[in-house]
Amino acid sequence: MVASRSQLTSWQALKEQAQGLKNTHLKNLFAADPSRFDTLSLAIPGVLFDYSKQLVSEQVRDTLVELAEQCDLPKWRDKMFAGDKINFTEQRAVLHTALRNPGTQAIDVDGVNVVEQVHKELAKMAAFVDKVRSGQWRGYSNKAIRDVVSIGVGGSNLGPQMATEALASYADDTLQVHYVSNVDGVQIAQVLKQLNPETTLFVVSSKTFTTSETMTNATTAVRWLKEAATNDDAVAKHFVAVSTNLQKTAAFGIADENVFTMWDWVGGRFSMWSAIGLPIALYLGFEAFTELLAGAFEIDEHFCQAPLAANIPVLMGLLSVWNTSFLDHRAQAILPYDQALHMLPAYLQQGEMESNGKAVNFAGEPVPYTTVPLIWGMTGINGQHAFYQYLHQGTTIVPADFIASVQPQADIDGHHDVLMSNFFAQSEAMMNGVDAEQVRADLQQKGVDEQQIEALVAHKIHQGNRPTTSIILDKVDARGLGRLIALYEHKIFVQGIILEICSFDQWGVELGKGLAKNIESELRVQRVGEHDSSTQGLMAYYLTNRQ
Repeated sequence: MVASRSQLTSWQALKEQAQGLKNTHLKNLFAADPSRFDTLSLAIPGVLFDYSKQLVSEQVRDTLVELAEQCDLPKWRDKMFAGDKINFTEQRAVLHTALRNPGTQAIDVDGVNVVEQVHKELAKMAAFVDKVRSGQWRGYSNKAIRDVVSIGVGGSNLGPQMATEALASYADDTLQVHYVSNVDGVQIAQVLKQLNPETTLFVVSSKTFTTSETMTNATTAVRWLKEAATNDDAVAKHFVAVSTNLQKTAAFGIADENVFTMWDWVGGRFSMWSAIGLPIALYLGFEAFTELLAGAFEIDEHFCQAPLAANIPVLMGLLSVWNTSFLDHRAQAILPYDQALHMLPAYLQQGEMESNGKAVNFAGEPVPYTTVPLIWGMTGINGQHAFYQYLHQGTTIVPADFIASVQPQADIDGHHDVLMSNFFAQSEAMMNGVDAEQVRADLQQKGVDEQQIEALVAHKIHQGNRPTTSIILDKVDARGLGRLIALYEHKIFVQGIILEICSFDQWGVELGKGLAKNIESELRVQRVGEHDSSTQGLMAYYLTNRQ
């Protein structure tokens, strides 16, 4: 058995190829091969994926594919889709793909057909959504619901909020959706002050119904409702839950029929396709939610069927490993040129960094290579006036994903062409850069004197050779968004298998949660326990000045 991925023959070959390419400029690769785009891009229904501006050659691509084969990627992929417990540190299957599977083929987990469970829950969601959106669901004063407040944190919040904001252009005026995730009281106070308790429905999402931040916000929402209704029974008409803990939800005042289930084979950051996506369906209608699922399923099919060398999520994962573990680029930017996708960088930040921010391999041994990059970014146009200076001329090279669409959601005369001209220009500029000769020629043409030119040249040089990937969707609609998110989900899986790390646990998150719970009890009784001197000093300062 190979003790580390780094001992594989393909890994060793990639190390040598990386050394050879580190002194190669992207613009020279394009000059040497006029058909480079045709060779290093892929198109599937609804998506164009161009990785020709990555610092790779066909040989590197083929060696990366060989690495995937040596890591048994196809076998691991099949295990995931079959429901094997590939989350072995928690003894759980990883089946977010089952949430969007429309087929009748059973997937068995511990003797239960999870596909049947999923479709039963989808039918329950559809009926509930119709009841609320049609006005049949009534609040304590017999008024129809007008506002929905989604209370959750992490995966129970980021996915639904990202999706509803991405698809807001397709919403009608039936319902407005609001999100509360931060336990900082400012957020829930600002949301509640604009709402009418008589016409507000709360969706509380917590698998265990014990998540501290979520339950603190939910308790505040209940108190707000009861003060207005002067009736404890109002909770049942204004709260539903997404949870597995029926005992806790019942104690909270939520009837069992108003609790939507989740399963331990779905991680929070992959749960948007489940009842966690209830706010999406309420906001847009259940038909739009099924379109979201359909787009993701299309990518599942592509991921399972396409050859590795022509498989977009496989290539996305391999390119990430190439950039991070071989070229030593330790960050990656997500740059959507679409205002609808403004929350995408934050969503993918959680997806990738919570999944693959690990330092030990399957056997629990330290890995001798860099694993996941730091993920960050924002909408492209705003980013251009914020941090692109760093991307173009900084000493750190940050590979970037540029994401755009052919058809805009709002087709206002001239706007989309201006937007897309920036999309095309920025990736071209990051690739080509500007050398001293070009700078001098430009300044001479502008009539700048020679002395000033020489003073400016060094400041205006852009080295270029900054790797980028361009992803163009046909349109950011529900199906298109489903495709995009599923591409990145499978990319994360591919990264984990290649890097030999368990992508589906999050012990680093659990550590902080446990410590916070203990400290919370100390703050409540105003007594600082045993901590390091810094933590003790900080807590003492807080308690003294809080009074």
